[in-house]
Amino acid sequence: MQRTMNKFLIEKGLLELTRANESGFEQQEPIKTKENLTIQLLDTGVLVVEPDTPNDSDLIISSGVHGNETAPIEMVDELVKKIINGSLKVRARTLFIIGNAVAMNQSERFVIENMNRLFNGKHQGKDHHEAERAKKLENYVTDFFNKRSDARRFHYDLHTAIRGSKYKKFAIYPFPDGRDWDKHQLEFFLASGVNTVLLGHQPSGTFSYFSSHQFSAHAFTVELGKVKPFGENNMQEFSAMMQNLERLIQGETIPTQPFNNSDFNLFQVKDELVKQSDNFKLNIADDVENFTDFEEGFVLTEDIDGGYTVQKTGEAIVFPNAKIPNGQRAGLVVEKTQL
Repeated sequence: MQRTMNKFLIEKGLLELTRANESGFEQQEPIKTKENLTIQLLDTGVLVVEPDTPNDSDLIISSGVHGNETAPIEMVDELVKKIINGSLKVRARTLFIIGNAVAMNQSERFVIENMNRLFNGKHQGKDHHEAERAKKLENYVTDFFNKRSDARRFHYDLHTAIRGSKYKKFAIYPFPDGRDWDKHQLEFFLASGVNTVLLGHQPSGTFSYFSSHQFSAHAFTVELGKVKPFGENNMQEFSAMMQNLERLIQGETIPTQPFNNSDFNLFQVKDELVKQSDNFKLNIADDVENFTDFEEGFVLTEDIDGGYTVQKTGEAIVFPNAKIPNGQRAGLVVEKTQL
């Protein structure tokens, strides 16, 4: 079995191996390569790559936390293939993750519950696939980061959005727990074709916030476009991000320019739209894009608590979704800001 899994990985890649083993498997024996790497399958969709002499960076590149967000999964698969065939050199310890194989095989965002709301222990007390997988991924991240205490820690959790976006690519910078916003990381995103950043306003159950909160990692949720089926993604749209992820893996310097607010669309959260009852109504069309803004006085939502009326022209909406249970977030009202 050990040889079979490793052979499957080498011959078919991480994506196909994950598809064929959605329910998981035991940790496999390490593969040693002629490039002085140790490659090890820790579980289905979880692969760690460690150089014999790593640099000072510990890097996590995750994808597929939502199963129908295929472009990031294909990016991770391509990076792993390049490492295995020797065309991508590795200097940084790197953990690759395809998060939700069960949902991926069903072409669904999730099966029971949105997994990107189940980290930081929010899986506790829940008995279903997404909760169990979130717990396992927390453990793999913990083991990975705890192996070295003096490394620089990075986690880029790659996604695509349900809706289109006024700004096609954007990053969500998790609540920093009192730390300063890191402008060098924003420079990295600008160089990677992402100039829109939403600043997190509170602790959350997202995968990126878990790494940020628990390990003080530079961690981000990165939205790279709109959800599409496997095979329909134009991978050229992600070339700048792929190139810079490869540079991080290889330990190369990334060309950036000094931070300037005028280069970015920076947003802060003004309010959360919470669905209070079955009477909730979101007064926008299904195809309204993320970061669409509204005029003062527009009635954005209606509900038993009165709903939300836009207070200032320019307020915008992100992640609108009325098809959720009562008590959950139906969207965020955001406004532009500067650092």
